[in-house]
Amino acid sequence: MNNKIKHIPVMMEESIQSLQINKNGIYIDSTFGMGGHSNEILKNLGKNGKLYALDKDPNSVSIGKKIKDARFCIIHETFSNLLHYAKCKKIIGKVNGIIFDLGVSSLQIDDNKRGFSFKNDGPLDMRMNPNYGISASDWLFKSDVKTIARVLKNFGEEIFSQKIARSINYRNKIKKITSTRELSEIIKKSIPMKNRFKHPAKRSFQAIRIHINKELEELKQSLDSTLKILKSGGRISIISFHSLEDRIVKQFMVKHSKKAIVPHGVPITEEQLNKLKKPQLKIINRIFPTKYEVKNNPRSRSSILRTAEKNKNEY
Repeated sequence: MNNKIKHIPVMMEESIQSLQINKNGIYIDSTFGMGGHSNEILKNLGKNGKLYALDKDPNSVSIGKKIKDARFCIIHETFSNLLHYAKCKKIIGKVNGIIFDLGVSSLQIDDNKRGFSFKNDGPLDMRMNPNYGISASDWLFKSDVKTIARVLKNFGEEIFSQKIARSINYRNKIKKITSTRELSEIIKKSIPMKNRFKHPAKRSFQAIRIHINKELEELKQSLDSTLKILKSGGRISIISFHSLEDRIVKQFMVKHSKKAIVPHGVPITEEQLNKLKKPQLKIINRIFPTKYEVKNNPRSRSSILRTAEKNKNEY
């Protein structure tokens, strides 16, 4: 692990404020990373407060274990298993706030050995947990053109997905692609350079990473878990970095904040009306990074912070 890697948390002040921290409350940092949000939450907790943190990356867990604080507990776990973890800790329906900082962290992208960067050379891995699952190199080698193209299009919204997929498949038949530089060069040669401010391999690397780590499936599963874990009035704050993540978060919050619709003219008793599904969430706000933050931390450029609160009539 590279000890020189530094991480600047995006919208730190805004995300912590969005949780409206109760000094003696229970909180969950679902994406510990390098501990930026966790350390800030701990600063705002009293002696009876509690913070639980999760991360699938063993390097992040190693950082977390260095925090010697009786109020803090970290576990090597993916946030899709959030509900199971909450059950083990007996905190179902007792949590005041849950925070998600989605996507790849500086700990991962700035370490060439992890294989996330399309700018720097390293082994083509991309696994957030390098001890689990299949590497990007192995997946590309085993996959056909149709499968690769589908992933690039669905998870990277890459308009040249077919052309890139064919180039990857062709090169793998000659010699297996094993480094990020190799893959980046193949993609670069496959498509025209249209935007000098955006690297041509960015979308494809994003797509492959999302697929390898099952990021969107895990996000959907974990969001559903939060409704059971949060207490009445508890808050969920989520920072997303691309449209696919944000769409899932937005749809989740909108879906669970809507009241049941009764068609006009349909006879219904008060008892039946009370049995209709009530909205579980109240959407609080949507926040974007300031121009100052984007200037000082370019990685914040595409970020969006969404916050919702569990309705006080839900148990």
